Amino acid sequence: MTKPTAGRASRRQRRTFMLAIPLISFALWSGGIGAAAQAAEPGKDAAAGSLPRILVLATGGTIAGQADPRATGAYKSGQITGEQLMASVPGLDKLAKLSAEQISSIGSQDMNDKVWFALARRIQEAFDKNEADGVLITHGTDTLEETAFFLDNVVRGDKPVVIVGSMRPATAVSADGPGNLYEAVQVAADPRSRGRGVMAVLNDKIQGARSVTKTNTTSIETFSSPNDGPIGYVDTAGGIRFMTQAGGFKRATYQLPAGEQLPRVEIVYSHANMDAVPIEDAISHGAKGIVLAGVGDGNTSKSALDALEAAAKKGIIVVRSTRVRSGFVTRNVEVDDDKNGFVVSEDLNPQKARVLTQLLIASGVTAPADLQKAFTATW
Repeated sequence: MTKPTAGRASRRQRRTFMLAIPLISFALWSGGIGAAAQAAEPGKDAAAGSLPRILVLATGGTIAGQADPRATGAYKSGQITGEQLMASVPGLDKLAKLSAEQISSIGSQDMNDKVWFALARRIQEAFDKNEADGVLITHGTDTLEETAFFLDNVVRGDKPVVIVGSMRPATAVSADGPGNLYEAVQVAADPRSRGRGVMAVLNDKIQGARSVTKTNTTSIETFSSPNDGPIGYVDTAGGIRFMTQAGGFKRATYQLPAGEQLPRVEIVYSHANMDAVPIEDAISHGAKGIVLAGVGDGNTSKSALDALEAAAKKGIIVVRSTRVRSGFVTRNVEVDDDKNGFVVSEDLNPQKARVLTQLLIASGVTAPADLQKAFTATW
């Protein structure tokens, strides 16, 4: 699998600096964003019907952040609207006919079931009614991978859904948002993106929703797919290069519950000198499932394992994942999963294992054998 060349990285740096200038100017000039948005309506100069229709659903995040005086580099998330973001990036109107809707204006640390359901329903409606050829979601990076994985499991159809964010706010001198936005629109508008499920596009890479994860707290080179690698690369000079064929990808789709909330599933983090208290606490607060972020191959202390076995006997779903960044959790190697009634997450990290467990419980899938088949079927 090839890596981006130094020349490509240099081109990205120059492009990111140039694309960041409009957002910086907007932040410094009070009221400038609104005026610029009206003056640069996306798609206005394109011939009607000649470009793909991309629906932009904005949720907030760092990509829509503005500087905050509390400290150097500080910012507030979700201060800029989706329309303003789209209008601020030169050339988007040449790629697609864009329409933007604001779903929320939050930092992704506050992402919740209500916003997830709103996104899923709006995307499905847009596809079912043929309102869009693809969907682009602007999102904070902290929980971007969970939103991508959730949508990958509930949205039906083969039209592209792309999720994009940034590590630096819109008002930063070296903002990465404009470049990421441009490339995300490129991917969402490309017919070769169909049938690939939900994709994350950041820092010149296209990552699949199942495997993508955030790996660094502050670097723009943070998203990777530890066990898979990127599914493609993208830049304005070289275009899009997918590393694999689409191959008729079919999402496993689960129905959303009637309300606005998924079942309660807790993640319990394993560590040295672990006891049963975190597990007992999760049970006392009504957890329907527990995901173990285990050490090594999804293991934990004897006290914690005993508590998890007791939980499983009460009908609480127990899934063994790992706190280790890469690798698979294997059945019946270090832990007797068959005896204890446990499920292993394969290579899904704890946060994604939690999402799938919630969807399975909501769909009435609770038998350990059936749960295990569903986890294995994500491959």
